[in-house]
Amino acid sequence: MLCLARCWLQIVLALLALYSGLPWVAPTLAKLGFRSPANLIYTLYSPFCHQFAFRSPFLYGEQAFYPRSAAGAGYAPFEEYASESEAFQEQYRTWAAFYGSRAPAPPGTADGLGEFSIAQQFAARHFIGDDAFGYKTSLCARDLAIYTMIFIGGLIYWRYRWRIRPLPLWLFVVAGLGPAGIDGFSQLLSYPPFELWPVRETAPIFRVVTGGLFGLMSAWLGFPYIERSMQDLRDALEANPAGGG
Repeated sequence: MLCLARCWLQIVLALLALYSGLPWVAPTLAKLGFRSPANLIYTLYSPFCHQFAFRSPFLYGEQAFYPRSAAGAGYAPFEEYASESEAFQEQYRTWAAFYGSRAPAPPGTADGLGEFSIAQQFAARHFIGDDAFGYKTSLCARDLAIYTMIFIGGLIYWRYRWRIRPLPLWLFVVAGLGPAGIDGFSQLLSYPPFELWPVRETAPIFRVVTGGLFGLMSAWLGFPYIERSMQDLRDALEANPAGGG
């Protein structure tokens, strides 16, 4: 227990490095043809992220991102590539049949792929990529930015831990929660069943920036408080070595 109290930051940083690093390993394995270990990583991360292909970074393809056309992000839209992808069309047909939705347009057309249907969502979740798309990471762009910046914030804290005080809660709400919440909820509330305003699909840059801010502010808020708790635990254990196990 005393060892844990002394080395908690190194342990947390190692876990964060693993968690934020494996999503980049999955597309590399898929590209090299090692589909079983790649699929294992995608499956392990699936409870923690929607993994939509149109909201995730891609490696080894023609673009780093394939946002939906509604994002107006300057990339060739997801619908254009999906209409040409046999792998995506196969996923789409499977989920359309399962949910009783209409089948996708024939290959080579984008008709119907712009709809944010249940079949499209599940197809985009389970589609990992192909030679044209490349292969997606196992976390979406926002989640990757969050955990990467928590890790980087942790490294900064490790270097300057005796000088850094906890971030004020109000600043965490304004600078951390605020941008991510506004960006995410303004998108969510534009889709069914809410449809409070015209469809808004977030551009990749906003996902990365708002996720990164949230991650960095979380590290600034959380690490100093954890350090205080661990210091109290260290003091208690060092004062009573027999109770340290």
